Amino acid sequence: MTQPDVGRIDGLTYPRGVAYMAGQFLPMSEARISVLDWGLLHSDVTYDTVHVWDGKFFRLDLHIERFRRSLAKLRLVVTHSDDALRDILVECVRRSGLRHAYVEMLCTRGVSPTFSRDPRDAINQFVAFAVPYGSVANAQQLREGLHLHLIDTVRRIPPESVDPQIKNYHWLDLVTAQFQGFDAGAETVVIKDIDGNVAEGPGFNIFAVKAGALHTPERGVLHGITRRTVIDIAGRQGIAVHTGALGEDTLRDADEIFITSTAGGVMPVTRLNGEPVRDGAPGAITRSIYRTYWEWHDDPAYTLTVEYAG
Repeated sequence: MTQPDVGRIDGLTYPRGVAYMAGQFLPMSEARISVLDWGLLHSDVTYDTVHVWDGKFFRLDLHIERFRRSLAKLRLVVTHSDDALRDILVECVRRSGLRHAYVEMLCTRGVSPTFSRDPRDAINQFVAFAVPYGSVANAQQLREGLHLHLIDTVRRIPPESVDPQIKNYHWLDLVTAQFQGFDAGAETVVIKDIDGNVAEGPGFNIFAVKAGALHTPERGVLHGITRRTVIDIAGRQGIAVHTGALGEDTLRDADEIFITSTAGGVMPVTRLNGEPVRDGAPGAITRSIYRTYWEWHDDPAYTLTVEYAG
């Protein structure tokens, strides 16, 4: 019998799923960290997310590699080997029974036994979990395109302050902008960097298509795995890719716009600040990259199949 995607315990609602922490697997509703954990108190944590589609992890090796880089930059320690990390994530999915899953691995600074202000005294904590897959865009938006709002009043945290190559939970700039976008009637937002160039949105990268070439920001944004996959696909299809500063004028004059994320894949944008992008429909290059992206989910070169019980 299929489990519901949400459940309730202690008056709270939790998504169905399985977590791993403190050396054991447990239901998602029982996975908790201390209120004294630096991850909660100071957002001193890094993470990475990978998705499972139709029972297969997509590009899991790249996600583990990036997680290791983030850990090293923050001086966090996860003692599990890469193979052990892979096995833990697979087991979370296997035990959950989820065929389409959002899977996260994270490491917090942890708790200091004496509530010390010295981060070196905290005991790092590794957590992993698998919950039902969720997308930035719903099914209708994937077909028809998203309404994106370019926010000018909130700027992305500069890389000199927080390295965007370390996946982090410093999202107050993005969340503040997102509420402004909702107020303007948009479905999601993209914000600029300190120099006034287009940066990224809440959990996604952005691409503009102009004269058959792709343009995407390079500095001050996370280099997402889906972003990398799109660049790989473009190389296979002979599409030029320009990584660098993406100006507002280039975005507003684009032939096509799309955004990319592990949570959603390749997602077309057909309205920008209330105005249609060209004819207001997903463009040919976006559709081609979208098709190839999902075709690669059946390619053993990019996937790892979960062996479910039974």
